[in-house]
Amino acid sequence: MATIEAICISKKKGMVKKPVELANFQAGFGITGDAHAGKWHRQVSLLAGESIDTVKIKLPSLKDGAFAENIITRGLSLSSVSVGDSLQIGTDIILEITQIGKKCHNDGCVIKKATGDCIMPKEGIFAKVVQGGEAKADDPIVLKN
Repeated sequence: MATIEAICISKKKGMVKKPVELANFQAGFGITGDAHAGKWHRQVSLLAGESIDTVKIKLPSLKDGAFAENIITRGLSLSSVSVGDSLQIGTDIILEITQIGKKCHNDGCVIKKATGDCIMPKEGIFAKVVQGGEAKADDPIVLKN
């Protein structure tokens, strides 16, 4: 079963996100307290923990939230996700995939400068919250396409 490994938020854009124990997902808005929440198409970002593991080979000190990701998944093949698909978190939360990948800020983030590459432009998944609720690490996450 696929699960959430961590949920991370930041109060300001451009900052590394920090893990939280419990997150409130608001329909049409995003995660309460996160700088990227709002009425737009990239309310929540996701990265696969397995992809982050490959970067940790070069940067072992990498912390959760370093890519400005909100949700780190484990056991879910995010590479098989398409725009328009839905993800269900726990029993209540529904996310709709709105974008795959994005350009790094300033021609490359700190991680790209340190390793020569960044996974977010190729593997970052973005979604909007269709149905809200509360979520935490270890909650199940299921692809509904």
